[in-house]
Amino acid sequence: MKEVQKMQAEMTRIQEELGIKTVEATAGGGVVRVVISGHLEIKEIAIEPAAVDPDDLEMLQDLVMAAVNEAIRLAQEMSATEMEKVTGGIDLSGLPGGLF
Repeated sequence: MKEVQKMQAEMTRIQEELGIKTVEATAGGGVVRVVISGHLEIKEIAIEPAAVDPDDLEMLQDLVMAAVNEAIRLAQEMSATEMEKVTGGIDLSGLPGGLF
């Protein structure tokens, strides 16, 4: 039981750290950049002026969407990697009592 409590404390610590850690993704050769935390909170969106064409807003929207989706994927990957360090790849979702 002590090992489970230790693992739970370590997972809690990692969850807190993931709120601080960020990943960055770009689209359109870097004209759109998104920074997102490990908690999937967007921290920054930067758009180069060259990406803003009033006659083609759809392309800008697509670039923002692509960058955000890639940032989310990277943040989820970062989160899974950090949690795997603690769990050793064990799936803990089925444990009783909602420990994890």
